[in-house]
Amino acid sequence: MATQPDAAPQPRPPLSRERVLAAAVALADARGVDALSMRKLAQELGVVPMALYKHVASKDELLDGMVDLVVGEIGPPAGGTDWKLAVRRRILSARGALLRHPWASRVIESRTDPTPAVVAYMDSMIGMFRAGGFSIDLTHHAMHAMGSRLLGFSQELFREGTDLSPDMDPAAVKAMAGAFPHITELVTAISHDGDSIVGGGCDDQFEFEFALDLMLAGLERLKDTAGS
Repeated sequence: MATQPDAAPQPRPPLSRERVLAAAVALADARGVDALSMRKLAQELGVVPMALYKHVASKDELLDGMVDLVVGEIGPPAGGTDWKLAVRRRILSARGALLRHPWASRVIESRTDPTPAVVAYMDSMIGMFRAGGFSIDLTHHAMHAMGSRLLGFSQELFREGTDLSPDMDPAAVKAMAGAFPHITELVTAISHDGDSIVGGGCDDQFEFEFALDLMLAGLERLKDTAGS
């Protein structure tokens, strides 16, 4: 019986900047950005490390490109709606992008200069406030007040590991309560309040949206006061 000849191997797609960046994002998603190196990225792509430098000149350029790829996932500004809803939707879209790529917020903060996509995104956010009737002065204050939250993340007061777990040494809890009674009261409450906790600790999404809505409501009042 005649046998079918082995299928010819499929040619590997040519290396490009887009393919390099997509592979780098996938590697950082899977292993964390600290595991990302030009050597490991080259292994993932099946090329020698020097081949990468034709498309990204350095590790910093690679990280900048990765940030721009993630920012590119943020939905465009919504038209035909009030400024507050439009801004809220855009920021929550940004948060969704950063939750899909947990390493991205740290890399964004580490950049000395904002990348082109981040600059374009921030420019569009300023435009949304201006189109909503904000003066340039109030827009400036709004951008400062919202800070990193505009990009979908925030500096958290209580990070993972801050909670006072039930099996913590009672003497240590007592000592902490004596030295820092108000912090102990708050941290103990958020560690054990089952109605607002997901798996123990703060519900980060709820806290993010709570602060976002608080700031948007305050900005709305300031805008209306300035216009009266």
